[in-house]
Amino acid sequence: MKIVVIGGTGLIGSKLVAKLGEHGHEAVAAAPNTGVNTITGEGLAEVLAGAQVVVDVSNSPSWEETAVREFFETSTRNLLAAEAAAGVGHHVALSIVGTERPPGNAYFRAKVAQEQLIEKSSIPFSIVHATQFFEFVRGIADNATDGNTVRMPPVLFQPIAGDDVAQAVGRVAVGTPLNGMVEVGGPEQVRMDEFFRDALAAWGDPREVVTDPHALYFGGELLERSLVPDDGATLGQIRYRDWLGRNAAAK
Repeated sequence: MKIVVIGGTGLIGSKLVAKLGEHGHEAVAAAPNTGVNTITGEGLAEVLAGAQVVVDVSNSPSWEETAVREFFETSTRNLLAAEAAAGVGHHVALSIVGTERPPGNAYFRAKVAQEQLIEKSSIPFSIVHATQFFEFVRGIADNATDGNTVRMPPVLFQPIAGDDVAQAVGRVAVGTPLNGMVEVGGPEQVRMDEFFRDALAAWGDPREVVTDPHALYFGGELLERSLVPDDGATLGQIRYRDWLGRNAAAK
């Protein structure tokens, strides 16, 4: 099966291309650095020729409100039009658990706009909502930092390894279109403030994690279950401490 992975040279995309290739599929990485640009349309028709499935794991280079929305809307419109012309039978998109819940930050609103375009198109689709990646938790801590203090709310948090995300997306990509959404999350659900308190200690980071019910998450206050999946979600296998140990050893 020919599967084109938009954003296929990035964090999740590169893992997905490798996993699909290991299972005998023709997995093609499509990104600006391979000559495929979903904003301008460059290379789309060529790379989609003969493709049965397209998986979009691309990301906006900017999280500024107007820029991020324009990226996802323009990219998705161009991609869906090219897929329709090429006869692609399954569009898979990676999104985020909680896009439809508070906080309604700019990035989440842009992902909702992307999902709505996919749902309204004529192409059978599957949307995978994933929780925050282990690879991004340092960035979350940095965003919440004020001086030597990291302010975190005492809400539920269930991050997942990028490898587990890629595996879940790959399973969906080779399956029958859901014409709906599936959620994936990490194997452990913990309090966000407690997770980061333990994580910073494991990193040897001297910053202090302070529990703050009103701490903002990229511009919005979180509710208890804003960032965690509902019952029935697919769960990853890799625990954060194991992932951190392996990545520290690799570095």
